[in-house]
Amino acid sequence: MTDLGVPPIVDADWLAANYSVVVVCDVRYYLDGRDNWAAYLDGHLPGARFVDMDTVLSSPAGPIVGRHPMASPKTFADGLAALGIGADATVVAYDDLSGGVAGRLVWMLRQLGQPAALLDGGMGAWKGTIERGAVEVDPVEREPVEWPDGVFVDADDVAAHIDSGGIVADSRSPERYRGETEPVDPRAGHVPGAINLPFVENLAPGGTFAPVDDLAARFAEHGVDGDAILYCGSGVSACNNLLAMEAAGLGRARLYVGSWSGWSSDPDRPAAP
Repeated sequence: MTDLGVPPIVDADWLAANYSVVVVCDVRYYLDGRDNWAAYLDGHLPGARFVDMDTVLSSPAGPIVGRHPMASPKTFADGLAALGIGADATVVAYDDLSGGVAGRLVWMLRQLGQPAALLDGGMGAWKGTIERGAVEVDPVEREPVEWPDGVFVDADDVAAHIDSGGIVADSRSPERYRGETEPVDPRAGHVPGAINLPFVENLAPGGTFAPVDDLAARFAEHGVDGDAILYCGSGVSACNNLLAMEAAGLGRARLYVGSWSGWSSDPDRPAAP
């Protein structure tokens, strides 16, 4: 695994000490109808660029591909370039959901070999100045880079991995995994054979990540290592688990980007309760 010079998760003290040499990104996104852009305008870390989940980090949603298909290399490069984020920048991203959203940007950048980290504890951990309004930045040049082979998979890969005895882990809440509730996707339940590994269990009280030894023990208890495939609702919150695994020294597992939103939209795919 390439050493990117920055760990996948950094705390607010690290960010404060390195603020002048990083690009800070606000990646807030809500499923409950709140306006992501309005939340950003109402208050964000100084100089933070707002990175939109739907237009920068994803391709258009649809059946099979899910709610947040992986952005094409050009979409991703053009979106970051417009925000003044070059390929040589070190990025620190945050949200207000304990890393359940901003992890997507961090994971994507790290797959391309670009230094990027998730702010531990998110916006609430930052004790410094908060700015309001839009941040004006100059665009930069950024060339598209193809996604490396094998960093994310499709539904056929997931099914084959389970059939071969591999671990597939669902990062959603236990209630959604068990099919007791499904607020956004076509069907309730989970991929047959998948275990439940809620990303929120990476967190200590207060919303920061548990110590890396505790994270490593949690994944080991479930037999989850770098050979695993992880998914969630739409390939977003699973990135929190993927970054926690990397921080714990377990390597980089793969992401099923379509996740439950893609799987459940395919009538030929079975669902387990």
